[in-house]
Amino acid sequence: MRISQAGFVKARQLFAMHQGMLRTSEAIRLGIHPRTLYALRDSGELEQVSRGFYRLAAKPALTNPDLVAVALRIPRAVICLISALSYHRLTNEIPHSVDVAIPSHSQIPKLGGIPLRAFWYSEPSFGAGIQTVSIDGIAVRIYSPEKSIADCFKYRNKIGLDVAVQALRTYRERARQSDLNRISKFAALNRVEKVMRPYLEAVL
Repeated sequence: MRISQAGFVKARQLFAMHQGMLRTSEAIRLGIHPRTLYALRDSGELEQVSRGFYRLAAKPALTNPDLVAVALRIPRAVICLISALSYHRLTNEIPHSVDVAIPSHSQIPKLGGIPLRAFWYSEPSFGAGIQTVSIDGIAVRIYSPEKSIADCFKYRNKIGLDVAVQALRTYRERARQSDLNRISKFAALNRVEKVMRPYLEAVL
């Protein structure tokens, strides 16, 4: 089957109308023939962001492809801990994997090519403090700075108490944006208020 130029033009236009990115199933539903899709991929006009997702290669490079891939492939997950601190610029730690929160008893997700570190969160902690931010035009679920700090104290044995303390200090230095009362509420939710109290008092 020969692919018409009209088919290529239509495919390019549809990708452009959707911020340059489409899921394979969505592209086909919109009328892009699979052969057209794969021909554009093979020619280099489309690049594969993650399994089942393609974007126009001419678009500016993704600023955070790992977080975008997680949001696309594991929509229920929430970016947490060091990955969240890094996004909020509260740590100098370089994430070697993407930390994601998933509901208790959920299956650990897999994402080919991207190392994940999954943490089971029970309610109400899992659903608290979630922000939806736009990264490269994709909605990404991530915990707020205050929730992320409280979570780091909860998981201090896994990520290091020094990381949690430094994040708290960095947060406090941003006087106009800081809200220690919100951190205290999340600390109570995570049952680490006694652990955090001396550190909160130290930064007052």
